[in-house]
Amino acid sequence: MKKIFLTTAIAALLSVNVFAADGAKRIDGGTNVSYVALHGFTVDFADAKDVNWTVTKNTQKATFTVDGVKKTAFYNLNGEFLGVTQRVDAKAIPAKTLKQIAKDYKGYEIGEVIVYQANTDVNDSIDPTSYFVDLKNDTHEVLVRITQQANVEFFQQVK
Repeated sequence: MKKIFLTTAIAALLSVNVFAADGAKRIDGGTNVSYVALHGFTVDFADAKDVNWTVTKNTQKATFTVDGVKKTAFYNLNGEFLGVTQRVDAKAIPAKTLKQIAKDYKGYEIGEVIVYQANTDVNDSIDPTSYFVDLKNDTHEVLVRITQQANVEFFQQVK
């Protein structure tokens, strides 16, 4: 009996060591998500539903729903929480900033607006909250970032 117990205990320890050495768990048919990211996500977003993970060469991303709101949480490859995004209405943008966008991007229409709430514990040089606004006209599409101080900055050419 003692021998069976010891064999079982050793097998369990070896399987834990193998899992820890891999440091990842397979989700969604083969996507490797680190244990640290999974654990952090479970703690931070306990009420999340419809969770889907994607792993790229730079990040681990969980897309999910909480209280009917679709969100995306980002983790670095070490499993550290980087921040969370969600779509918001253009009304969330300060009026002063909307006027600046209308002046600087005359002829563009506001499309999707996404708010990014960063984890400043991982990167203290980033604004805690930023808005990303998709602007389109007949020939171009750009993405601008609205900083914590309500400044509008060009972020990326989309089209």
